[in-house]
Amino acid sequence: MIEFVPSEITDLPLRDIDLGTVFFILYVLVIAYLLVKAVAYILKRIAERPGQRRMVFTMLIPLTRLIIYVSALYLILQAIFNPTVSEIVALAVIFGAAVGFGLKDIFADILGGIVISFERPYQIGDKISAKGHYGEVVDIGLRATRILTPDDTLVSIPNVAVFSEATASSNAGKTEMMVVVDLFIDHGNDPELAMAILKDAVVTSKYVYVSPTCPFTILLEDFPFYKRVRAKAYVNDLRYEFEFRSEVTRRTWREFRQQGIAPPRLSAIPPDEQASD
Repeated sequence: MIEFVPSEITDLPLRDIDLGTVFFILYVLVIAYLLVKAVAYILKRIAERPGQRRMVFTMLIPLTRLIIYVSALYLILQAIFNPTVSEIVALAVIFGAAVGFGLKDIFADILGGIVISFERPYQIGDKISAKGHYGEVVDIGLRATRILTPDDTLVSIPNVAVFSEATASSNAGKTEMMVVVDLFIDHGNDPELAMAILKDAVVTSKYVYVSPTCPFTILLEDFPFYKRVRAKAYVNDLRYEFEFRSEVTRRTWREFRQQGIAPPRLSAIPPDEQASD
């Protein structure tokens, strides 16, 4: 229970809330909601235009949403109390105390949304891993971040997770993103030929992006019962992550079959490892 209330609050003049004031508050809320939707729609349309920096415009969405909602709250307070600057500070103190007693989880999520908007550990459009989920960030709200997983599931992650758990961003605000493709072949196959085939499939893909800052790499690793041929390359747009992986895998295995390169033989794996798989 709050035992101390600043005098600024006790002396705060409460206006007579008539029907006009109620309609004004509803008007402000509706306009703020419609304005948030309109700005988000416009920024998304601009971001999708060729030649525009998609991530820059999409990241403006949570910032403008925060500004609009704070402005709406200020107008509502003005309509009810007409507070001065010192009185607004006092209201913030009382609100903070109330949050500490019963609304701390909600406030923590809102604070997390503010931190995400300004520090940008991830942005709208990023591919992130958080709380055991992986997907594309489609919205950063005041309380939660929504990501769309590869199986088209919309997952809401509380913004407070940015304080307590690690969040990994696969592209860190850039349109390009590294994609890893792993293929496994039998020990008896020619590894150099397999690497050459995989390299050709990567560099000729319509989704690949190669530059001095975004190189591609073909790696070979020898395991007891198979060899792994791995490609690391960047896609020109992170939305083509799975299309790129599927295309490279399909084309590489088609050429592997033509060149007599086979997958690992099941008989070469010990029975206990087969059972565990």
